[in-house]
Amino acid sequence: MSTNQPSLLPLKGLKVIDFGQYIAGPAVGMILGDLGATVVHVDPPGGPMWVSPANATLNRNKMIVTINLKTPEGLAQAMDLVSEADVVIDGFRPGVMKRLGLDWSQIRRDRPELVTLSIPGVASNDTLRRDWRAFESIIAASSGVFTDMGLNRVLMGVNPSFSPLPLSSAYGTMLAASAVVLALQARESTGTGDEIEVPLASAVMEGLSYNSIHIQGYPERYKTQRESEIERRRTEGLPMNVTYEELQEFLDPFYRSYKCKDGRMFYVVCPSHKHHAKRCLKVLGIYDDLVAEGLSEEEDTYLPVSEWRSDVSLGVYPMPKLWADRIAARMKEVFLTRTAKEWEKIFGRGKFPGAPQRWLQEWINDDHAETSGLMIEVNDAEYGVMTQPGPMVWLTESGEEMLAPTPRRWVGVEDALRALRRMPTKLPRPTASRGKAGWLDGVRILDMCNVIAGPHSASYLSRFGAEVIKIDPAKPNYDCWNTVIFSLSHGRGKRSILADISSSEGREVFEKLVASVDIIVWNAPDRQVEAIGLDAESLKKLNPDAIFCQLDCFSGVRNGPRTNYLGYDDLVQATTGIMLRFGGGMDTPEEHAHVGTIDVMCGFGAALGIAAALYQKLKFGRIGRPRTSLSALSGLAQIPFCYDYERRPLFDEPSGREANGFGPLERFYYTASDRFILLCATEADLTKLNAVEGLEGIVDVPPDERAAFLATAFMSARAEDWTERLVAADIGATVCENIESIRSYDSRPADGKPGIDNGSYAFSVYEDHPSGHVITQLDPFAIRPVDAQIYALEPAEKFGASTRSILQDLGYAEAEIDRMIQGGQVSESWSREYLPS
Repeated sequence: MSTNQPSLLPLKGLKVIDFGQYIAGPAVGMILGDLGATVVHVDPPGGPMWVSPANATLNRNKMIVTINLKTPEGLAQAMDLVSEADVVIDGFRPGVMKRLGLDWSQIRRDRPELVTLSIPGVASNDTLRRDWRAFESIIAASSGVFTDMGLNRVLMGVNPSFSPLPLSSAYGTMLAASAVVLALQARESTGTGDEIEVPLASAVMEGLSYNSIHIQGYPERYKTQRESEIERRRTEGLPMNVTYEELQEFLDPFYRSYKCKDGRMFYVVCPSHKHHAKRCLKVLGIYDDLVAEGLSEEEDTYLPVSEWRSDVSLGVYPMPKLWADRIAARMKEVFLTRTAKEWEKIFGRGKFPGAPQRWLQEWINDDHAETSGLMIEVNDAEYGVMTQPGPMVWLTESGEEMLAPTPRRWVGVEDALRALRRMPTKLPRPTASRGKAGWLDGVRILDMCNVIAGPHSASYLSRFGAEVIKIDPAKPNYDCWNTVIFSLSHGRGKRSILADISSSEGREVFEKLVASVDIIVWNAPDRQVEAIGLDAESLKKLNPDAIFCQLDCFSGVRNGPRTNYLGYDDLVQATTGIMLRFGGGMDTPEEHAHVGTIDVMCGFGAALGIAAALYQKLKFGRIGRPRTSLSALSGLAQIPFCYDYERRPLFDEPSGREANGFGPLERFYYTASDRFILLCATEADLTKLNAVEGLEGIVDVPPDERAAFLATAFMSARAEDWTERLVAADIGATVCENIESIRSYDSRPADGKPGIDNGSYAFSVYEDHPSGHVITQLDPFAIRPVDAQIYALEPAEKFGASTRSILQDLGYAEAEIDRMIQGGQVSESWSREYLPS
């Protein structure tokens, strides 16, 4: 951008004070800064509490000041900064900032326009855990992250299983950033801000909402080979000791890695789309032979399987073992005939998903990542020219500005104050209180998305009062595992209409819906957006005021070689090195097996983009087009090690099945109660550890002998006893919990409340769920504002259940609706059963 041109960044003029340390707080400040805010980061006198090159990324676009909050002078300096701010961020334990003299509730009584954000490890109303030293790995262990790492690890007997991905902070960052900007856009109408808490434990549980749902009477047709094998072994009392090689034969042929001619593994993800699996087999040259052998395609896979003509249907997940083995054997042979790079082009151009396994180091220096702006260069004062993750969320008209962020710079407090004072905040006069209201009350959203990331973003926004209409084809493109099962989570708070928008009357319905809403969300590459007429110019003719939010797999601010390639969460894990790190090598890649690991993060990112566009529309009168992608969010998921620079040390973060932590003081230990605990301590904690009963003498143990010393010591007492002793000594420790237990402890009958008052975890049991099943699922509870309303979400209705009522709202007469239903232009259902059996 020329220096003579005004900035078009949506948060230009916004002033943020970032007191955060570690990842989540600084990352929120980074994202707000990337979007144009002026951010001042506050470090203590000794420098950041977490020493890492990642701080160069987390603090780009920021002025850094040093303040001792424990002195009167430091407190006065902090108060001066806060008095100029629109947003204040902290990431400490509940009550810490208040004890230091920064009481957000008190400050907001004098300045109600201020938006404050607190990101504690656990909820302030969690009486059991609120005083814990809740570091990243402690939150993960206590939230079931390490003991629910997927079916592979269960079958291989690797449980708990350590991962260095900072999922709690990553989910917390996107939830918190979106909440702040939603509060800011509401402030443009009301003149008042809010006091927001986003506990990381609650955030990571929201990120795992697709893993924590429980469906009573789950139909057998959706159980994978791995699930069946786990049940068999448990029933027969057999050990979970499957080898990696044996495990591969329990995987679906369209959901696994294949070795290529060059020795690199290639990940295929084509399991449940109407066309993807067929395209794959045709390109591989084995489709006709398999059909001749009996491979079939059911015309209607939403019928109960008892009514199918065959025992198999292409494009349905999971496949029966006989066919899975037969197809996989053929696919293995064909993949060996070309290199992984060749297959990547073939799959991308053929419009079905697949990608080579790459290491993170390769991804950081990848041509597509560089060309598209998914990786950018920043000339940092300490590390020189660094490659860092690019923008995670952007608006198309201003994204180019975000590709050249200002490196972090250290300034004096007075310099920071002068910069802030040059930008006076202009707000409307505060309106009279009308009771609690949602930040998005009155906003209408059209959700055109599929799978997880896109539809999750719209469902997330509904908790703030948005009215969401979900439109899907009159006949489904995906099988019911990918639609109905997932929609139990992301269909909440929505009305559903089914319409064939390729027909003239279906298109008319679609255009009327587009004209009636404020926001449209679609997860599709550019070529699909243009084909359906939702590019910027075409949309202006239908609804010039509408905000269009686009998500996809590989896009960045600029076009790159793979921008239009199709893909899912799993492909991004393969492309960006997550699967190789988790599995431990090119020959043993494994998915980071939380359903929607990056999908959900990306959904929150889309919500942030929508919030920024709404804020820009209210503040500056500009209509923007927010974008994000799964690949863009992969940088946040790997932020502690996603960077490169000259003379960077090895990429040696913990990896593989044998990883159990970062070192002797932060890792799993087995205890006398047959349970694992996670210890999270530092060198500075050795004196405190030495005072813990049973750990006397640890200070005298050489570093290379500490693991053995501690392993022996921890076998002398139960996990619960050790946790109690260590927490009492203010040392990070927790029992490695599992999601099933957490759900059991923290469930209650659905009561129409969002669960915010129930501590760090909250689930509702829906005895009368419209599916006919008893379903237990996570509450919409991670965002906790003091002033705004958070709404409990209605259970997901059956696809098409609101077709008639939505058409009535659009002005269609009953006779017209009946005629369109009979003609197939619209539909009221895909199946007799809500959840096909």
